[in-house]
Amino acid sequence: MVKKKPESDLEQGPINLRQLSELLHLSQTTISLVLNDSPAAKSIPEHTRARVFEAARKFQYRPNYFARSLRRSKSMSVGVLAPDLSEGYFTLVMQGVEETLLRSHYFYFTASHYWQTELMREYPRMLAERAVDGYLLLNTPAAFSSPLPTVAISAHHDAAGVTNVVLDHHRAAELALRHLYELGHRHIAFVKGPEIIPDTEYRWKSILQVAKSLDIKVLPELSIQLPADSWSPEIGYQPMKALLERTRAFTAIFCFNDISAIGAIRAIHDAGLSVPGDVSVVGFDDIISAAYQKPSLTTVRQPLREMGSEGAQLLLALIADPKKPQPAEVLMQPELIVRESTGPAPARSGAGSKRTPAKRRTR
Repeated sequence: MVKKKPESDLEQGPINLRQLSELLHLSQTTISLVLNDSPAAKSIPEHTRARVFEAARKFQYRPNYFARSLRRSKSMSVGVLAPDLSEGYFTLVMQGVEETLLRSHYFYFTASHYWQTELMREYPRMLAERAVDGYLLLNTPAAFSSPLPTVAISAHHDAAGVTNVVLDHHRAAELALRHLYELGHRHIAFVKGPEIIPDTEYRWKSILQVAKSLDIKVLPELSIQLPADSWSPEIGYQPMKALLERTRAFTAIFCFNDISAIGAIRAIHDAGLSVPGDVSVVGFDDIISAAYQKPSLTTVRQPLREMGSEGAQLLLALIADPKKPQPAEVLMQPELIVRESTGPAPARSGAGSKRTPAKRRTR
């Protein structure tokens, strides 16, 4: 039997696999299977796996595949996982992430998984092999277990040890729908996000709650479900074109993101209608190009750069002191940016008499 090592001897810093094995009275192979989230670990009792992760977090176990001499130091690097890093949402989030990490002299590895399940499981292992000090997940569920500090942005993942940075979606829905309501719109179409994106259901639930409070009906025939995650305006163009071919019984549309809103505006124009004369359009995110569309896009601004910065700061704080309590969730506040794509509901809609535009803010 392996003699159990006193915990007092392990308080001086990160421990290695052998020490963790002695502490837990488990073989190094068993611990490696658990910490690497190996398929073989499924045969290990849940309470044993939980004990391994608890001890690994407590004693700052970090696998080091480069040099045993680095056992008591940090690599000064983190792993960033994202679906992709194309223009739009991720561009702005990464600006905040990069600025914060660079100020702290931290290096980072980025990996795009494109929603492939195998990559979402494999990349964390590969990053651990590169001795990262923690993970930052962008719009990516924590589909793996790890003793390393982990912060998720817009992932809504309630895994133990994961701190979530999320938007107040109820407030976001309230800002957009009340803006349209005050412009006289009562017949509103909606673009729901792809099922695979974590934000989709949270935002949709908030939209339904706020619409009910305003007595706005969310009709299935006026609701579009985006089929896939894409950063091409085509994702909004084709569904909007199909909707207009079925019906024009709406005066406004609230889109899941700015990219789909840009595509929707083009489809509206191609159908011989005007924005906002015939249909008002509201986007979501406030990406860099939103202000430069024609017409410029009214949108719910996510503080994307601030969310990236906040996530990176939280991760660095966890790395510096893994035992310090951290919030399970940090709620970020949205802002309505009113531009040219929204206006009063046309008289033919039969909407109410409130036609005074909301106070406009331009960038």
